[in-house]
Amino acid sequence: MEKEQPTTSANAAQAKDQDHNPLLDSPMRGPTLSTSTSSFEALAHAHDPNLSKLATKMFQKTEEYITHELNAPLEDYKLLEEMNKATIAKYKDMRQIAENLNVSTNELCGKFQQLAPLMQQIDEISDTVDKLEAAAYKLDAYSIALENRVKCVLQRKSSQHAGQ
Repeated sequence: MEKEQPTTSANAAQAKDQDHNPLLDSPMRGPTLSTSTSSFEALAHAHDPNLSKLATKMFQKTEEYITHELNAPLEDYKLLEEMNKATIAKYKDMRQIAENLNVSTNELCGKFQQLAPLMQQIDEISDTVDKLEAAAYKLDAYSIALENRVKCVLQRKSSQHAGQ
């Protein structure tokens, strides 16, 4: 077996020019290595620039992916925070409205308590007026009946005086 030797950058450039095939350099299949040196070896002096470019691109895309994956929940939490702030504001508004309603209700209750004796007096006056009205109807009926009697008596006297 033949011992493999590391290639220099000049040898790598010649090998690349000779073996350059665009189909082999596609990101799907990757470049082919014509030598035994790998760009992943610890102290390799020669490396494949296309592989290095693809590795850099892969790490950039991985960084973008991880950044977006970590930012998505952060955006969700920011949205939740905004929603909570809006909810807090709404609850403050509702609390203020409830407090205003409570104050108004207490004022109305106080006014009703102040008016309660007056409304009781109005009810008593109304009952008295109803009794007076009933008495007035009775008095009216009695006066009509009395008037009719007086007319009858007067007619009798006038017919007795006329007949004599």
